[in-house]
This record gives sequence, C-alpha cells and structure tokens, in this order.
Amino acid sequence: MLRRLLDFCEKSGTGNREQRCSAVLGRQRGLGGSPHERLPWVSPTRYCIKTGTLENNSGEQYQNTTFARGLLVSIRYLLVVLVFCLGTWTVSSPAHAAVNDYVRHYLDVAEPVPIAVDGKGETKLFDGEDLSVGIKLFSQNCQRCHVGGANLIDPTVSLSLEKLAGAKPPRDNLNGLVAFMRQPMTYDGEDESFWCREVPESWLSQEKIEKLAAFVIRAAQKGPGWGTEDLF
Repeated sequence: MLRRLLDFCEKSGTGNREQRCSAVLGRQRGLGGSPHERLPWVSPTRYCIKTGTLENNSGEQYQNTTFARGLLVSIRYLLVVLVFCLGTWTVSSPAHAAVNDYVRHYLDVAEPVPIAVDGKGETKLFDGEDLSVGIKLFSQNCQRCHVGGANLIDPTVSLSLEKLAGAKPPRDNLNGLVAFMRQPMTYDGEDESFWCREVPESWLSQEKIEKLAAFVIRAAQKGPGWGTEDLF
C-alpha cells in the first residue's frame, strides 16, 4: 500500500511531492484535504533508518548490561572460592606447625603441661608453642655452656631435675630458676656467681624468661639424656 502511494506521488504532474503525499495520506486516514496538505512528510526510509539506530543502541545497551552482570557474577564466584580456599588451608594446616621438633617429639606437650611456680603446689600451664619459644631462647643464650642440659663450667652441677631440686634455694620451679637467671648465685646460694650472665628484664621480659625456664624444667623432666653429667 505504501509503495502505491509513493508511485502515485511520483506520477502526479503538479505540486510539491511532500505536500501531495501528505494530502493523500491525510485523505486515506479520513482527515480531509486542504488543512492537511501542509503536514510534514516523513520519508519511510528515514523512519526505518532512525528505528534501526534505536535498535542498535538498544542492542549495545543490552550487551553492556549483560557484560556487567556477568562480571559481577564472576567476582562473586571468585570471592566465594577464595574464602573457601582460605578456610580449607586454615583447617588443614597442622595446629603444631609452630612447635619445635624436639619439643614435639620428646617433651610430651600434646596438651598444655603444668610447670611448678613456687614449689608450694601452684602451677602454670605452658603449651608446645611456649616451650618452643623457650628452646629458641635457650639456644641463643645458654647453649654454649649448657648444651643438652650439661654444665661445661662445672660438670658436677648440671641442669638435671635432681640437681635443680638440690640447689639452695631449689631451682626446679619457675620462680626459683627465674630468680637465678636474674641474679646468678652459687649452688649453695651463699655467694653471687660470675660464671652465668645476669639477665635483666631489659634483655628478656618476664614472659620470655618464664618460657625459657619452663623449657629447662620440662626438658629436665622428660628430655632423654638431659643433664647427664658424663655427657662429655
């Protein structure tokens, strides 16, 4: 029908093409003649081109929206996977990863162990990590003279549990051994000893020196061959 109208406009001999087509279109719609002859005529081709542009723009917007949604879903998925992997790594990591091998195998610290505080029944719990800190401090500060619990300066006074308990005052508890490290004394407790270095709190805090003392006491209790006098 539209094609016939265009052909009619082209075959008409007089008048403007746009005006005649507008008038014809007006009559076809039952709108009358003359008042509608000046209505602007819009080419169907232009209408199709404009519609196609809108469709293209809509397609681009749809593609952009789809891409954004896909990206958001991907990010959420990656976050879920990351959280799962972190959780799995945390759960599967051994709880005793920070525990020293010697402490784990020989000092029986699967659970926190009680160490006597003052020889009067009071105890304090130390776990494998605490004693691992203690053995590290022992290696850094005491091992040159007391390797394996021996005493290179005076082999008759080792760090065995028996010798620690026989000192005056007894050194087989936290307070007694920490007091000795803060202020070294002879085995009978009568004079100051200059063979061991004094360990002030500015060097080792109370927390660290207690872990060091706890390791020595626990090693004296459980360590194979610890404090053997004829080690050398």
